[in-house]
Amino acid sequence: MPLHTALTARLGIDAPVIAAPLGRGSTPRFVTAVADAGAFAFVALMHMPEADIATTLADYTRVVEPTRFGVNLTLIRDQRRRLAAALDAGIRTVSLWYGDPEPYVEQAKAAGATVFWTVGRLADAARAADLGVDVLVCQGRDAGGHLVGTAGTIALLPAVVDAAGGIPVVAAGGIADGRGLASALVMGADGVWMGTRFVASEESANHPGYKQRVVDAGFDDLLETRLFDGGWPDSPHRVIRNSTVSRWEEAGCPRSGERPGEGEVIGAHPNGRSFLRYTDASPWEGFEGDWEAGAHYAGASAPLIHGIEPVARIVASVVEGAELALRRATAATRPVISTPESETR
Repeated sequence: MPLHTALTARLGIDAPVIAAPLGRGSTPRFVTAVADAGAFAFVALMHMPEADIATTLADYTRVVEPTRFGVNLTLIRDQRRRLAAALDAGIRTVSLWYGDPEPYVEQAKAAGATVFWTVGRLADAARAADLGVDVLVCQGRDAGGHLVGTAGTIALLPAVVDAAGGIPVVAAGGIADGRGLASALVMGADGVWMGTRFVASEESANHPGYKQRVVDAGFDDLLETRLFDGGWPDSPHRVIRNSTVSRWEEAGCPRSGERPGEGEVIGAHPNGRSFLRYTDASPWEGFEGDWEAGAHYAGASAPLIHGIEPVARIVASVVEGAELALRRATAATRPVISTPESETR
């Protein structure tokens, strides 16, 4: 049962699976592994200095063709220069979210790029066609990281599909295995967007301790909050509880500016940049210091993740699991043919 959809056709991929941008976890090694597995990955540009975009993306395009991955822009500040640099580097797939996409859609489409837009409201989904958006990402409130969803994925997704007016829709939030992909396809999506599952992959550059915390997390360990706001104020996000969360709760959940340890340096990344408590960044490979106190983003899918696995195995397992789930669903809904013999039993 090949899972060919409008998404796989649009991107020229084998599996209707997208790896969400993982911050600094989405390295050239990770993106190459996703592309080699027949899926598609996005690289976040917001944390990269504008002047470094060209050289940074060159590290990616040396090992994977620029048509085989995309870039993600968070529109909480002007991103036009970052987008221009990415387009100049040959990137032709762009993901937008958290702001007004209209000027960026125009800029990307003028260069012949495919544009994704992450939405969590029906009003935005209804605007997509007029804006020229090619693919919608429907983010349910089940997602990890920063949130735009206004309802859980299972309720929001079919409503967004209806509002999209035929634009392909990708489901995001609470999906980590083949059953999630199968459910999304049944509800009208053309693929899935997974972040938490790929954090816990061998190739991601997220800190090993963070990866293991994803594997170990239960539902009670997950928290929607606005706590890790350094660099991205007043934005809701879902994280795994840790010592920073506990200290804040024990202090009575004080507001920003009055929280325990605020402004404290808890470590440093390999680039030498200090890492402050409550910053919006997650710890990644080579972090020196108290990595446990940083933000560990994870969606409601974390309890479905039972190991740190290679990207190729994750993608294959999701596709095979979806095929199996769809076959089982088809078999379960076949009509039962009554026979005289069966009626007497």
